[in-house]
Amino acid sequence: MPNTYSQIYIQIVFAVKNREALIHANWEAQLQKYITGIVQKKGQILMAVNGMPDHIHILISMKPTYCLSDLVREVKKSSATYINANDFSKFAFSWQEGYGAFSYAKWDVEKIVAYIRNQKEHHKKKSFREEYLGFLKDFQIEHNEKYLFEWHDETELYDPSGVG
Repeated sequence: MPNTYSQIYIQIVFAVKNREALIHANWEAQLQKYITGIVQKKGQILMAVNGMPDHIHILISMKPTYCLSDLVREVKKSSATYINANDFSKFAFSWQEGYGAFSYAKWDVEKIVAYIRNQKEHHKKKSFREEYLGFLKDFQIEHNEKYLFEWHDETELYDPSGVG
């Protein structure tokens, strides 16, 4: 077979270091555009990007010639540099180590795009911890909670007012 044919859809999820709620609504769209540019410059297709003040979801259609870990490393490094260079956060911004990567079939894409776009509403009912552990369970990924993200007390759910 002379050509390579593929269809690879990956949802990437990662959090702000120490799960701090540092991504603010007044510059969140700029961050999403910047991340879109990074993904496109690497020859991949960004299908959805959205998140919460403490984490982000990205859905990409990925070419098999590029390494996922290299892409995530570049997105995290470049976006953190962009945030800090533009003084978007009054605190030094960085992403936590690690990330989740979950693969989907073509028929799941619309549902996942809607899920990512609906993050603010979704997190009124479910904490990031519940969401992330749900992904690990649903995808049957062995893990040790001790080595997951550094969790803050998540007894309170997302407060869209930014207070609390």
